[in-house]
Amino acid sequence: MNALKRLSRDVRVRHSISWSILVLVLLGMVLGIGRATEKIDYIWQWQRMPRYLYFHKQIDITATDPGTVSAIRDDGKDRVVVLRTFDGKDETYRVPAGEVEVYEGDNLDSGDVIGSYKKWVPGILLIGLWLTLKMSFISVILAVFIGLITGLARISSSPAPKWLAIGYIELIRGTPLLVQIYIFYFFIGQLFSLSNEVAGILALSFFAGAYVAEIVRAGIQSIHRGQMEAARSLGMTYPQAMQFIILPQALKRIMPPLAGQFISLIKDSSLVSIIAITDLTKAGREIATSTFNPFEAFFTVAALYLMLTFSLSMFVQYLERRYATID
Repeated sequence: MNALKRLSRDVRVRHSISWSILVLVLLGMVLGIGRATEKIDYIWQWQRMPRYLYFHKQIDITATDPGTVSAIRDDGKDRVVVLRTFDGKDETYRVPAGEVEVYEGDNLDSGDVIGSYKKWVPGILLIGLWLTLKMSFISVILAVFIGLITGLARISSSPAPKWLAIGYIELIRGTPLLVQIYIFYFFIGQLFSLSNEVAGILALSFFAGAYVAEIVRAGIQSIHRGQMEAARSLGMTYPQAMQFIILPQALKRIMPPLAGQFISLIKDSSLVSIIAITDLTKAGREIATSTFNPFEAFFTVAALYLMLTFSLSMFVQYLERRYATID
């Protein structure tokens, strides 16, 4: 009994020491950054960052054609402004009550403000975050498809698909992603009239697909050969054995490296900003350029990337636990 108490006490002490070390390391990092900014006389202005995430924007309702305000009617919480154009047509504009800036009989020109209201809209960082998330998600789906086909071709006994897969994998892994993005945008994109966003997604997909192919190949080859032989002896064809026996087992083993590859893909997506795609990285660069607050801008960008990658990591861990429960 005393031994159990001592063991429990030792465990608590070790946990306390570990947490203390973590707090000291984080505190040291914060103090180090603070001292560094003091040396360069940098003034932190975090209060400027929230508006680049979400802000209250004023929306002006303007006249399309010149004319005269013929009537202003109440319609619940709104006012309906009727503008009679000079050619005799009536145009109606719905404006929130209390925000109407014209009166009956006023003559308006095209573009004159009839009323305005404020609306919460996403800032450039949230827009860039959404674009990064969308491009990464599409690229992951395409990379899985490309990697699965290429991985199966890589272990094929037929020389044609096998060597084509090897050539593709070595070509992609042997050249920088930045160069591949340029090739997809300036050559393939111009050849097939692709938008910069589509060119960026294709570059990321083919880049990640080569690494996924090797992960798939390693996962399949880690399954004992007797699994395939047993499936074939039961009358299954090779595709059936691969689909129902080999791949489900391989999926459990390749899930952690796949998660690592997809996390890398999210971070690698920052390179598409070089082809004028306003993703999260380009949004941060634009904020830093316009506000001269690079630390706040890029720390915020880093935090948003961390949110994406950490969420993906937690999701993969959940899938691993679920598969372990099924087993």
